[in-house]
Amino acid sequence: MTTILVVEDTISEQDLIANYLRDGGYTVITANNGQEALQKMIGKNLDVVLTDLVMPDMSGLELCRSLKKNPATKNVPIVACTSKNQELDKLWGMKQGIDVYLTKPFSREDILRAVRSVAA
Repeated sequence: MTTILVVEDTISEQDLIANYLRDGGYTVITANNGQEALQKMIGKNLDVVLTDLVMPDMSGLELCRSLKKNPATKNVPIVACTSKNQELDKLWGMKQGIDVYLTKPFSREDILRAVRSVAA
């Protein structure tokens, strides 16, 4: 079964995304920020990381850079789900290793389509 790490600091959005994914048949692990995400990834075989970009402690972009630098996680696809909706934000995010860039607000289908597009 495909396991997805959802990294989102707004608990209501984290719950909503996690529920969409669970309903779609995925196993979901959640984290409130990039630091917590890195800790929760230790020893886990994740298939996709879905992350917000604007978070306290460690932003989603910092998380992306950390994942892409680590040989154990460099090939894990990353989906960004963020309120940052400018073209420059998207281009910068893709340079940091984001595979799919979604902007808020999003629908259930947006989330599932993005994950399906990168999940093996």
